Amino acid sequence: MAVIEVEGLWKIFGGDPDRARSLARDDGRSKAEVKEETDSVIAVNDATFDVQEQEIFVVMGLSGSGKSTLLRCVNRLVEPTFGEVRVHGEDVTAYDDDRLRQLRRTKMSMVFQNFGLFPHRSVLGNVEYGLEVSGVDEEKRKDKAHRTLELVGLEGYEDSNPSELSGGMQQRVGLARALVNDPEILLMDEAFSALDPLIREEMQNELLDLQDMWDPAATILFITHDLDEALKMGDRIAIMKDGWIAQIGTPTEILTDPADDYVKSFVQNVDRTKVIPVRTVMRSPQNGEARRFGEEMPSVSPHTSIAEALPRVLETDVPVAVRDSSGVLQGVIHQEDVMTEISRNASNVSQTREAAREEERMNAA
Repeated sequence: MAVIEVEGLWKIFGGDPDRARSLARDDGRSKAEVKEETDSVIAVNDATFDVQEQEIFVVMGLSGSGKSTLLRCVNRLVEPTFGEVRVHGEDVTAYDDDRLRQLRRTKMSMVFQNFGLFPHRSVLGNVEYGLEVSGVDEEKRKDKAHRTLELVGLEGYEDSNPSELSGGMQQRVGLARALVNDPEILLMDEAFSALDPLIREEMQNELLDLQDMWDPAATILFITHDLDEALKMGDRIAIMKDGWIAQIGTPTEILTDPADDYVKSFVQNVDRTKVIPVRTVMRSPQNGEARRFGEEMPSVSPHTSIAEALPRVLETDVPVAVRDSSGVLQGVIHQEDVMTEISRNASNVSQTREAAREEERMNAA
């Protein structure tokens, strides 16, 4: 079931929006050509997609592609110029200010790239802020904030100031502040991009683990400029260029069947075994397999990459258990499935390199 539906969405800044849309949609003019003729900048160009319940839907694009503007149109931090944004079938673009505030307070939270913390408030004060403005009793909101900080690994830092924390810890505070309202929808705008690589990977894994733990899981719209992050985090991915969506698909579909040369240029050198998680080759336990997998049996997380899981798979003659962060068995991975995926990746890399060499030969001729 779709929680978010975006249909025919445009965001056009300045100039003549109606003429700009007509030139882009009807005449096929480029973003630069429209800017030259109308002095309008098309940030989002006729975007249409949906986000299913409990899905992590990633929008990936380079700087200037329109991805962050698109996200902000969903909660109307930026007002769409044309089109609809529906949440559970209701057009958010038609909401008055009161209904919009209610949506943001009760159903939808946002995590920003630059953390967005209040420097004059403690860690606890930052996390409880949303509950405070919603009128929640002080004792209840502090208790909820404490429990949420514990959830993101910040127990004991309640009285610290944001300036005393590392970047990764500050982003944990931002995540806790977004989660404390138990939002159904989580909007994440380049939430991990300012972090060091190791901390970034840690936060990615933590979010995926939290998504496994939540009941029900959140519906997440996740923005990034990093393809590896998109492939790791996304159930589905939309790739944007110059305001329009070039392709929507699962990580496997994006890697194996790029829609055009632009998408192909992103994925041609990707080692898919390092970014595709084992959940993509996981099978359901068969014929009593589940009973054989005690806690002591080899296991991996559903988010472990195929390359990371390979040593564990090779060291045993039995299928390896795939368990979520609570230890619940999600499925099993078989050695032959992992090896098939690795062989497929090697073949794809070889074909890509040969195609590149052939193109070089043709260009040199």
